Amino acid sequence: MHQLKVKGEEMTSTTEHVSVMRDRCVDLLSPAIAAASNPVVVDATLGLGGHTEALLQKFPHLTVIGIDRDLDAIAKATDRLAPFADRLKTAHSTFDGIAEIVARFGYTKIDGALFDLGVSSMQLDQAERGFSYSQDAPLDMRMDRTQSLTAGEIINTYEPGQLVRILRTYGEEKFATRIVESIVKQRAIAPMNSTAQLAALVKEAIPAATRRTGGNPAKRTFQALRIETNDELGTITRALPAALELLNVGARLVVMSFQSLEDRIVKQLFVASTTSGTPRDLPFDLPEFAAKFSMITRGSETPTDAELEENSRSQSVRLRAIERVAA
Repeated sequence: MHQLKVKGEEMTSTTEHVSVMRDRCVDLLSPAIAAASNPVVVDATLGLGGHTEALLQKFPHLTVIGIDRDLDAIAKATDRLAPFADRLKTAHSTFDGIAEIVARFGYTKIDGALFDLGVSSMQLDQAERGFSYSQDAPLDMRMDRTQSLTAGEIINTYEPGQLVRILRTYGEEKFATRIVESIVKQRAIAPMNSTAQLAALVKEAIPAATRRTGGNPAKRTFQALRIETNDELGTITRALPAALELLNVGARLVVMSFQSLEDRIVKQLFVASTTSGTPRDLPFDLPEFAAKFSMITRGSETPTDAELEENSRSQSVRLRAIERVAA
C-alpha cells in the first residue's frame, strides 16, 4: 500500500525547518564538491532551502542552482538563503528542465544534483492548496500555481475510464471503479470542488471492512490526483536521465523518494545505468561497453532512529545515490 507521503522539511511551531536526511545528503555530495575548484550543484527541488543551506555553509566555494516549480518556495528559500545570495541561482521550473536551466546559467557540467521528490511540507501545511484530505479546501493540488490544470478540473471533466486508470495506476486503489462511479453521479448534480466532499465520497464508496484498516481511505485517491495534476512521474522519468548526463566524472546524483512509485523509477534507472553493456558470454568487460556510473548506496537507505524521532515525516523516505565513473 503506497500512502501519500511528504518530502523535504517539517514545519514546526518554532518555524524551524527540519530537512529530511540532510546530513546524509551533504555527506554523499561532499567528495565531488571538495575535489572541484569551482563546484556547481543543482538542488532540483529547492523547497524551503534546508539542504542547500547546509551545502553552502559547508563549502564556501560552492555555487548552487536551485530549481522549484513553486514560486512561494522560491521566495521563502531566497529569503532564508540571503547570506549566500552571491552563490545561489534560482529558477522557477519543473525539474525536467534541468539541462536547459544549467545551460542558461552558463554551465555545461555539474558536480552534483539532489532530488527530494514528492509534495513538500510547506505545500501540505497550506490547507488552501488542497493537498490534504484532513482539511477542507478547494480541489487544487497544483505545486505550480501558475499552471492551469487543477485536481478539481480532473475530477469534473475527465472521462470515467481516465479517472479509473489514474486511481489504479497512481494510487493503486482497488476500489477505483466504485469511487469513480460515485464521482460521476455527484458531478452530474453539481461540480465537485471540495477536498472534504471528495474525502467523504471516497469513504462512502469503499466497503466498511476496508475503511477500518490502513488509515484514511482517501489517501490513495488524493495521491493519485496529485500525481496526475503535477505529472510527477513523467517529470521524474524525464529529469533523472538528463541529470545523469550533466554529471562530471566523480559527480554524484542523490535522490530521495517518498512512495514506491517514485522509488521504482529511480531504482530501475540506477540499475540500468550501472550495468555493463558487454555481452554476457564474454569473460571480460569491453571498455566501450563499460558502465559509466557506479552505485554509491547499497539498495536504498532509510533514516536513522534519531532522525525518525526528530522528524516523523522522514518515515517513508528511501534514498539512493549514484556516481559517474567514466566520461
